[in-house]
Amino acid sequence: MKTAVIIGGGNGMGLAVSLNLIGRGYRALILDRKEPEKGVLPENSYEYMYVNLLDLDEDFLSEIAAQEDLEVLMITAGIGRVAEFEYFTTAEIGSIMTINATSTIKILRIFYDRINSEKDFYTGVMGSISGLMSSPMAAVYAASKASVCRLIESVNIELEVSGRKNRILNVSPASFKGSKFYGGPNRLDLLADLAENITERIFAGETLYIPQYEEIFKAVLERYHTDPHEYGIHSYKYKKDSGRAADRSRMVTGYLAGCFEPFDIRSLDRIQKARENCDYLIVGVEAGEGTDGAERAASREQSRQIVAACKYVDRAAQACADDAKAWEKWHFGRLFVTADRMETGRSEHSEEFWADKGVEIVRIP
Repeated sequence: MKTAVIIGGGNGMGLAVSLNLIGRGYRALILDRKEPEKGVLPENSYEYMYVNLLDLDEDFLSEIAAQEDLEVLMITAGIGRVAEFEYFTTAEIGSIMTINATSTIKILRIFYDRINSEKDFYTGVMGSISGLMSSPMAAVYAASKASVCRLIESVNIELEVSGRKNRILNVSPASFKGSKFYGGPNRLDLLADLAENITERIFAGETLYIPQYEEIFKAVLERYHTDPHEYGIHSYKYKKDSGRAADRSRMVTGYLAGCFEPFDIRSLDRIQKARENCDYLIVGVEAGEGTDGAERAASREQSRQIVAACKYVDRAAQACADDAKAWEKWHFGRLFVTADRMETGRSEHSEEFWADKGVEIVRIP
């Protein structure tokens, strides 16, 4: 049986495409952070494996790409929200660009020996109509999708010039119903037709699919290219009036402060536990006892560099005077407090202190 890899196949459009490919006789290998809901896909028709695009395991994906029975690659994973640029933290920007652009492009390169070959190989990537024009109030998302759209367009030219017949399909829809991406439940009945159109075009070797192109988006794109500024103003007002703006990020930033001298298995366990409970982890590094002055600063910087090298840490910084000062600087949504720090009885470790800041306290051993 031929295998189809669906990255992001545990949810929304990826789940709908997985079901469609299973119906076409493929074994679905679903790579996602979360397993598909039980009972949605036929039993024994798929295999689930954990993948986190914020921490891409290139060796693991290379092993998948080398499987002889592999014939289809579909990438649907992505994150984003409607909000003005000022409401995005640098941490969220990094995550959006990593998931939507950097990791997606890396995955295409990992599988490129299969794409750039004489043997049939079918590839699709979920881009976005936002990647083909300006998109105020979705600027970061549009930037991430634009990079993927341009890459696919360019690589397809390289494939054509080299005489290869395989192509990468850029699927660039606007919004659609039935996906948790937009905050609602998975509704495969609403996604089935779109999933069918996507897979048909992948197997036909097409390079760009914009759903409802003739009905809506041909005119929209023409309007944009005629007067990008006027279109941008209209797009901003439309999004502003639609009620879809989400000024609060759905990405959870966590903060853990402590002394990690020496950096031992307990330190690693604490950091790993914290990272499992947030999307982006900031670690505030404190200096050890028994040092002062220049020696203290050097010790703390050395400890910070060691912590920064840990794969579970997204950012290692010098700890602030207290966690409240750290919140003013980074606006985290989850504060990780270790047992030894709780023993200090400091007020900033209480739920009451953080109630009006939207911060959840998570205690770790």
